[in-house]
Amino acid sequence: MMSRAIELAQHAASIDEVPVGAVIYRNAPDTGQNQIIAEASNRREIDQDPTAHAEIIAIRHAAHALGSWRLIDCTIAVTLEPCPMCAGALVNARIPRLVYGTTDPNMGCVDTLHRLCDDTRFNHRLQIIPGIHADQCAKLLTDFFQQLRRTRN
Repeated sequence: MMSRAIELAQHAASIDEVPVGAVIYRNAPDTGQNQIIAEASNRREIDQDPTAHAEIIAIRHAAHALGSWRLIDCTIAVTLEPCPMCAGALVNARIPRLVYGTTDPNMGCVDTLHRLCDDTRFNHRLQIIPGIHADQCAKLLTDFFQQLRRTRN
C-alpha cells in the first residue's frame, strides 16, 4: 500500500502540491485481501484549505465509504510522518495502525517532535510502523522542495 501512497504523492507533486499520499485500507471480509477504502494526496494549494492534507482527506472519504467515523479495522499508509493535526485525526478516527514512510523533522508528531499516536493519556493508541520506503518518500520531498526553490529564484 505504500507503493500506492507514493504514486499519490507523485501526483501531488505534478500539480504543485507538497508530495504526500495516503491510503486507508483493510482486509476484505470475503476475500481476506487488502481492500483500499480511500486514498488521497495533498490539496492545500488547489483547495486553499489548510486542513486539506492527504490523511485528513482520506479519513473523510473512508468514514463516508464505511458509514462510520470509527475506522476501527483499517490501516493508513502515508508517505510522510503525520503532523499534529493529522496525528490527532488518526487517534480520533480510532484507526488502529499507521504505516509511514519518512520522518518529518519540522512537523512530525508521531515519533519526531511528539508521540501523539501512542500517548497513553489518550483513550486510543495506534500501532506505528515507521520507515517503509523511507528513502523513496524522502527523495520525493527533497526533489520537490529543490525544484520549488529553483523556480522561485
